Amino acid sequence: MSELRLSPSRINDFNNCPQLYKYRAIDKLPEPPSIDAERGKLVHKILEDLFELPAVERTLENAADLLPSRWLAQLEATPELAALVLNEKEWIDRAAALLSNYFQLEKPETFEATHREMHLEMDLSETLYLHGYVDRLDIAPTGEVRIVDYKTGKSPKSGWEEKALFQLRVYALLYWRNHGVLPRLLQLVYLGDTRVVRSNPTEDQLIKTERILLDIADEILYAISKDEFRTKPSRLCDWCFFKAICPAHQS
Repeated sequence: MSELRLSPSRINDFNNCPQLYKYRAIDKLPEPPSIDAERGKLVHKILEDLFELPAVERTLENAADLLPSRWLAQLEATPELAALVLNEKEWIDRAAALLSNYFQLEKPETFEATHREMHLEMDLSETLYLHGYVDRLDIAPTGEVRIVDYKTGKSPKSGWEEKALFQLRVYALLYWRNHGVLPRLLQLVYLGDTRVVRSNPTEDQLIKTERILLDIADEILYAISKDEFRTKPSRLCDWCFFKAICPAHQS
């Protein structure tokens, strides 16, 4: 059995700050819901459900009609949201605007989404189990595979696209290793500013990604064995729930 379970989110935590990784993955400290993350979940859920409809019914109007019921279900699942969403109309309007942006970037009535919220997993080594959930994976009639991830924020600045694409390369690696098919296209759909970042992965890129993952796993296992998780102060600290208890911010 693998010693370490990693997902792109936990890898991102460790790269941003090993101490943050410890709080979340090892100590499993509770965190309050993030309003931005919860808005993202709501929009993701609607886009997932949209592809359950017949192609001709995948319209902006029908997507907007799903908002009230999906919001109520989310509120029921996460009652703490009621205290965070002070203006429900504004919350719904913002989600509706993100859905409208989606329809500027894709025409969902023109294709079928083969898999939604697809779980990919494998033992990458004897010590590393790797997994993740893909927002959408499309398989064309001719066999080409496209991996799509929705982002409700804004796209990265020029020069930062490669870092953003790492998550999708992890998914591409998992799919390639499990199915023997190299995905043709990786696509990050940014609803915050209606931009799409695309990449055509190569075998060399995915092999390099695999090496990076194994190196990160070794770093984490070493940190666990020594119980040494260094802090990595940055501007991200201002948004970190654990700032109050982090050693880097103790006076």
